[in-house]
Amino acid sequence: MGDKKPLLVLGGFAAVIALAIGSFLLAYSFIYIDYYEFGFRKQKSTGMVDKTKVYTNGRYLFGPDMEFKTFPLDAHLVTLTNAWIFTADKLEVGITVHFQYFLRMDELVLLHDTFDLDYKGVIEKSALDAMKGSTTEYTTRELVANRRLLEETIYKAIRERLGGTCCRPNCTSTDACIPNCKPRETCTNKDKGYFVDVKFLQLGEVVIPSAVQERFMRALTLQEESDRETLVQEAMVVRKSTNAMVQQVRNTAEEIRNNGTVTANLVSAIAQANYTAVLEAARAEGMKLIFGDLGFVEQEHKNSFNYLRTLKGLPTAHFTIDFQQRIVGNL
Repeated sequence: MGDKKPLLVLGGFAAVIALAIGSFLLAYSFIYIDYYEFGFRKQKSTGMVDKTKVYTNGRYLFGPDMEFKTFPLDAHLVTLTNAWIFTADKLEVGITVHFQYFLRMDELVLLHDTFDLDYKGVIEKSALDAMKGSTTEYTTRELVANRRLLEETIYKAIRERLGGTCCRPNCTSTDACIPNCKPRETCTNKDKGYFVDVKFLQLGEVVIPSAVQERFMRALTLQEESDRETLVQEAMVVRKSTNAMVQQVRNTAEEIRNNGTVTANLVSAIAQANYTAVLEAARAEGMKLIFGDLGFVEQEHKNSFNYLRTLKGLPTAHFTIDFQQRIVGNL
C-alpha cells in the first residue's frame, strides 16, 4: 500500500500535465477569420496552402499547426493622383481618379496562383495604363467641358482591363457584366483580367498646365466673342424685322382709320340727303294742306305766303304795317 502511493501521485501529476498541454493545444487549435477577410488554410510548418476551399469569417478548429492566408473581402481603395494623360490634340492633362475594386471569391485561386499577395501594385499599374489609353480620342476641350464623359470613359476602360471581358455567373445582377461579354464556357484565364470587380469610380481634379490653360482660355474667349457677335447680328436682324412689323401694323391701322372716315362721311352724307329729302317732302305736303285750308289757289298768293314765311325765319326781320305803327315784332 505504501509503494502504490508514489505511483498514484506521479500518475495524477502526469494527468494534470497532460490536461494542461491538451488545453493549451486545444486553445491554439482554433483559428479565426474576421468579417472583412477571406482566405485559404495554410500549414505553418511546411507553408503548404490548401486551395480546395475559400473560408469566410468564423472560428475553425484545425489544429495548432494551421493558420489562414487571408485576403481583404472589403473594398480596395485606389487613388491615382495627378496622372498625366495625352489628349487627341497632343496635349497633357493631369487627372486624379479614385476607384474601388473587390476580389472575386470564385477566382481567388487564380489570383493567388498568379500574383500571390503581391497583386495591388500590379493592379494599380494596369489601371493607370488603361486610363491613359482611354482618353486619346478626346480633345482637351471635351475632357474639361464634359466631366461625365471623361468619368464614364475611364471607368469603362479600367473596369474592362481589371475585370476582363468574361461574363460573370450572375449577369442578371446590376452592372455585374460588361456589355457583349464573352460566355464563360469559352473564356480563358486571360479573359478574366486580374480576377477583380471594379464597382465604383470617381473623377477628381483635372489639372491643365499653365501654357495649355492660357491657350484653352484664349480659345474659349474667341468662341465667346464669336458667339456674342452672332447674337448681336441676330439681334439687329430681329430688331429690323420687328420695326418692319410695327410699321406694317401702323400702316394697316392708318388704312383702316381712313377707310372708316370715308365710310362714315359717306354714311353721314347719305343720311343728310335722306333727311333733307324727307324734310322737304314733309314740308311740301304740309304746304299743300295749308294752301288747301286757306283757299290759296293763285300761284301769286302761294308765292307771297312762301316769301313771308321765309322772312319770318330770318332773325333780323320785323313785320310792320305802313312803316309807321309796329303791329308785330320779332315773330
